[in-house]
Amino acid sequence: MNDEILTAFRHDAHKFTGESHNDARQEFAGVPVNQTVPQGADDDAAALSRPQQKPEQTVQTHDNHYRLSLLTGETAYNHGEFSRATTESEVSDLLRIEDAETAHERWLKSDVAAAVNESVYHPYTSLKFHTLLVAALLDNYRTDHEFGDLRLIVDNAGRVVPFRTVFDGDRFALRINVNTYGNPSARLGSHPWRSWSSTWNRLTAHPLDADSDKYDMTLDANLRRIQSWSTALQYIEDFADWRPD
Repeated sequence: MNDEILTAFRHDAHKFTGESHNDARQEFAGVPVNQTVPQGADDDAAALSRPQQKPEQTVQTHDNHYRLSLLTGETAYNHGEFSRATTESEVSDLLRIEDAETAHERWLKSDVAAAVNESVYHPYTSLKFHTLLVAALLDNYRTDHEFGDLRLIVDNAGRVVPFRTVFDGDRFALRINVNTYGNPSARLGSHPWRSWSSTWNRLTAHPLDADSDKYDMTLDANLRRIQSWSTALQYIEDFADWRPD
């Protein structure tokens, strides 16, 4: 069963190299990649982050697979950090992991995956968080959870639920699941769509101090405007890295 999860973590390997879906290689670093994810989890995760009609370039000055930061407006590409050799080595290490739980933990912390967008047409999206969303949806679906029953759940930082945690920061973690265990949560909705802001607004309690902390106020206000799930999750991570101590 965990082979399905590994398929989810490897299904968009072609985006690291800028290959098209139709021309994508079937093997990378000695492992099968770019295979179809079961139960429609990839399509549903994609619908959470970007429009599903015929894609059109949304940022005319940016047409490659490196992510644009919504926080800074700059590309995540760095000549020193993302040389071809370095990128291939890090991507190979990420994709070759054979234990699904270890792969999940590595994706949660991956910088190289965060540097890539999930679509060149939507450069603010994040391949890292798209992939984590795919794995979370797939793991829920294979235990017969319907999308309409799923919730975004706030957990304590460091509480990583295998395959279902989609963000783990220094202050809180976020999980997609049915069981809340009494934690703050909100339903994702009846069907997959770009519903991040709606879901965030409906959380029963928020993990940010938006009443008195000026940085939390800014983060919360912006999260209430972002529709794309992978963009929003990446924004939380980028904001935490940028925020002064």
